[in-house]
Amino acid sequence: MMRLHLDQAQIDRARDSARRIARSVFEQMKPFTTTTVERATLRLLGIDGVDENMVPLPNRLVSHLQEQDLLQHGAAAIVVGAMIERGCTAQQVAEAVAAGKLTMRRHKGEEAIRAASEAEARKMCEHIARQRARRDSEIKSVGESRTPWLYLIVATGNIHEDVIQARAAAEQGADIIAVIRSTGQSLLDYVPYGATTEGFGGTYATQENFRLMRAALDETGARVGRYIRLTNYCSGLCMPEIAAMGAMERLDMMLNDSMYGIIFRDINMQRTFIDQFFSRMVNAYAGIIINTGEDNYLTTADACEAAHTVLASQLINEQFAYLSGLKPEQMGLGHAFEINPEMENGFLWEIAHAQLVRQVFPEASLKYMPPTKHMTGNIFRGHLQDALFNVVSTLTQQDIHLLGMMTEAIHTPFIQDRFLAVQNAKYVFNTMRDLHAEVEFRHGGQIERRAQSVLSETEQILADIETMGLPQAISQGMFAEISRKPDGGKGLDGVIAKSSDYFNPFPNLMLEGGL
Repeated sequence: MMRLHLDQAQIDRARDSARRIARSVFEQMKPFTTTTVERATLRLLGIDGVDENMVPLPNRLVSHLQEQDLLQHGAAAIVVGAMIERGCTAQQVAEAVAAGKLTMRRHKGEEAIRAASEAEARKMCEHIARQRARRDSEIKSVGESRTPWLYLIVATGNIHEDVIQARAAAEQGADIIAVIRSTGQSLLDYVPYGATTEGFGGTYATQENFRLMRAALDETGARVGRYIRLTNYCSGLCMPEIAAMGAMERLDMMLNDSMYGIIFRDINMQRTFIDQFFSRMVNAYAGIIINTGEDNYLTTADACEAAHTVLASQLINEQFAYLSGLKPEQMGLGHAFEINPEMENGFLWEIAHAQLVRQVFPEASLKYMPPTKHMTGNIFRGHLQDALFNVVSTLTQQDIHLLGMMTEAIHTPFIQDRFLAVQNAKYVFNTMRDLHAEVEFRHGGQIERRAQSVLSETEQILADIETMGLPQAISQGMFAEISRKPDGGKGLDGVIAKSSDYFNPFPNLMLEGGL
């Protein structure tokens, strides 16, 4: 097995810095909740649907609780108190509030309400556990492909068209189908409802769309003889809610990064750090693999100069993930093949970066992204760039392999573009399947020296971030060369200070040892 000679003590020091960085942010955010955390809690208690104006009932109820100055106590206890008093369901409480027939208030009997809240929450936890068990059963029944898993996207805007394209992609050889989300959905502070047929650059993430695609992939997987994983996005202003819907409908992967929304969507830091904790907790309990977004750093910063920021962010993402209960095998830490192809020995540096990540995170389900920044529209050169990317992926034993498209920078992929991408990857993966076990890196060679250099820079930047704090580091543009301020961005008005009696039943049920 080929390995780079890396200083394990240096890796440990970098990881220790990342652990302290993440823990510091976690402790700063613990006294707060957000409107979308509370909406996700209501969804997990069984509230769904919209009012006559198509406003989601979780939004209506949380807005009402804010108006009544109750949200800081936790939505669950207030709603369950009303359920006990009225002898009804959480859904009926939400409908009554939306109809103007009920004004929420606090109820006496805190211990009894908390016990009843946990009993209600346990029902959803049992449903999610059954969905997780079904995934395991399906994989055992129909089997699954060896890694690297081939990851393909669909993005028509119409869920019914997405289903058709997803079936075709799975039949061509895809192991993972990612439904790209409609442009701008991450900035919506509500989740659209029902099956949707209009979207720009993608399809809206809704619970019904999740259900439709999951059913289609189950049927296709049974026919082709392997389990097909489903991916969507729980980033943006509704991270916890979309994570909850994904858990209910048995998604297998969700794009969920601790900093992506801050850096690339200008969502407030506090809002994002609180939301990512709760959403990842739900993902962890559901057995969902998260995908992080460090690959995006290399679309705005140089892939060589910024390589250490990718590794530093991965280490921070890893520690945030641990705090939410995620296991290493659920961490799809992201990186990318994005070095300028004109750079001499660039392929060596790509190998160095990918192997470094593989050795620093030996148990993680790494997500490796294809060349995009330096694709020119020359489909022949693009197909070759993708082939080199495929070589690095199998050589360094990546897990989640997002297929490169030779028509990148031209148009959204056609079915035939995906077919050629699958054939390219399958050829490389098959003909080089055990190459990693037959070669070794030259000790002191260029690849090893490059990896050691990136590791050293990573240790230093994490030490600097630990000194100044992660919010200040982001303010200085240390990641992706984009600066965001702690009090800036969208969604800060949705951050709520918890009262001393705040209660949410789900962390105690979903996290080992509770919160």
